[in-house]
Amino acid sequence: MAGGEIRTSPELPLKLRLLLSIFSAVTNLSLRRNGTVNRRLIGLVDFKSSTNKKPIKGVTTSDTTVDSSRNLWFRLYRPREAAAGENLPVIVYFHGGGFSLFSANSKPYNDFCLHLSQILPAIIVSVNYRLSPEHRYPSHYDDGVDALKFLDDNPPENADLSRCFIAGDSAGGNLAHHVTVRAGELEFRNLKIVGVIPIQPFFGGEERTDSETQLARGPVLSLKLADWYWRAFLPEGSDRDHAAANVFGPKSSDISGVKFPKSLVFVGGFDPLKDRQKRYCEGLKKSGKEVKMVEYGNAIHGFYAFPELPESGLFLEEVREFIKEGTGFGDQS
Repeated sequence: MAGGEIRTSPELPLKLRLLLSIFSAVTNLSLRRNGTVNRRLIGLVDFKSSTNKKPIKGVTTSDTTVDSSRNLWFRLYRPREAAAGENLPVIVYFHGGGFSLFSANSKPYNDFCLHLSQILPAIIVSVNYRLSPEHRYPSHYDDGVDALKFLDDNPPENADLSRCFIAGDSAGGNLAHHVTVRAGELEFRNLKIVGVIPIQPFFGGEERTDSETQLARGPVLSLKLADWYWRAFLPEGSDRDHAAANVFGPKSSDISGVKFPKSLVFVGGFDPLKDRQKRYCEGLKKSGKEVKMVEYGNAIHGFYAFPELPESGLFLEEVREFIKEGTGFGDQS
């Protein structure tokens, strides 16, 4: 481009650009300078979806409470193949939102998980965990591990828990990593994690990466927004080199001896986090873990949620192939 200017976004459909602009404006107004969230305001764009007992695209949904005292529950997506008696792999899914926004019944995530369940097919368990800043680290990880324990004790009908995948996008991708690490130190009776799918996982660090600097004002996720999320999530007094954010940084723990299965990591070329996600893949390899990284050069942060973008279709094919191969995964140590 003229003058060496770096584009911060690909050419997006006009309708999508308008949608992202509105959402970004409301989000920025909802996240207050004092570190609190205006839940009423963000609710204006965070539409909720109810469960459907009648199939939509062949998928029915239901909600199950794990612990009502902390609003820990999950939405179960059951495709027609399971209803016909076929045992299917299970994907435990953690939604994104910077640890602070959205829920398992937020419409974009309900639509996404419903479509994922239909296409794969698989039983999806979308976990509703506690949010920051009301609940800081390690509440989110605690909820994720407890959801796994609950599933192990209460297997859903036609759910093959021996073929369990842990997945999540953005902050949910961060949860997918940390929950899997914790689960690797536990013994389950029925549940076996055979794959991890971090989708543009949200990681951080004190030292800025090139992509954070160059794409600081990217659509959906800006550097300013990312910093706010970390301040709201991490323990008081912590910086972005905390092990929850900088997973292979100076304060992190060695996971080379932890059971951790093969990972499929998605990266977007217009995501300010892309350099951190690539470092994450390098860290996994150095720890002796198997990982496949898929990068879409024109993808923005959150591309998978927009069917009109070509990368969303490619993403589904990659996940389907990964799930298909997953039955053959052995234990990783």
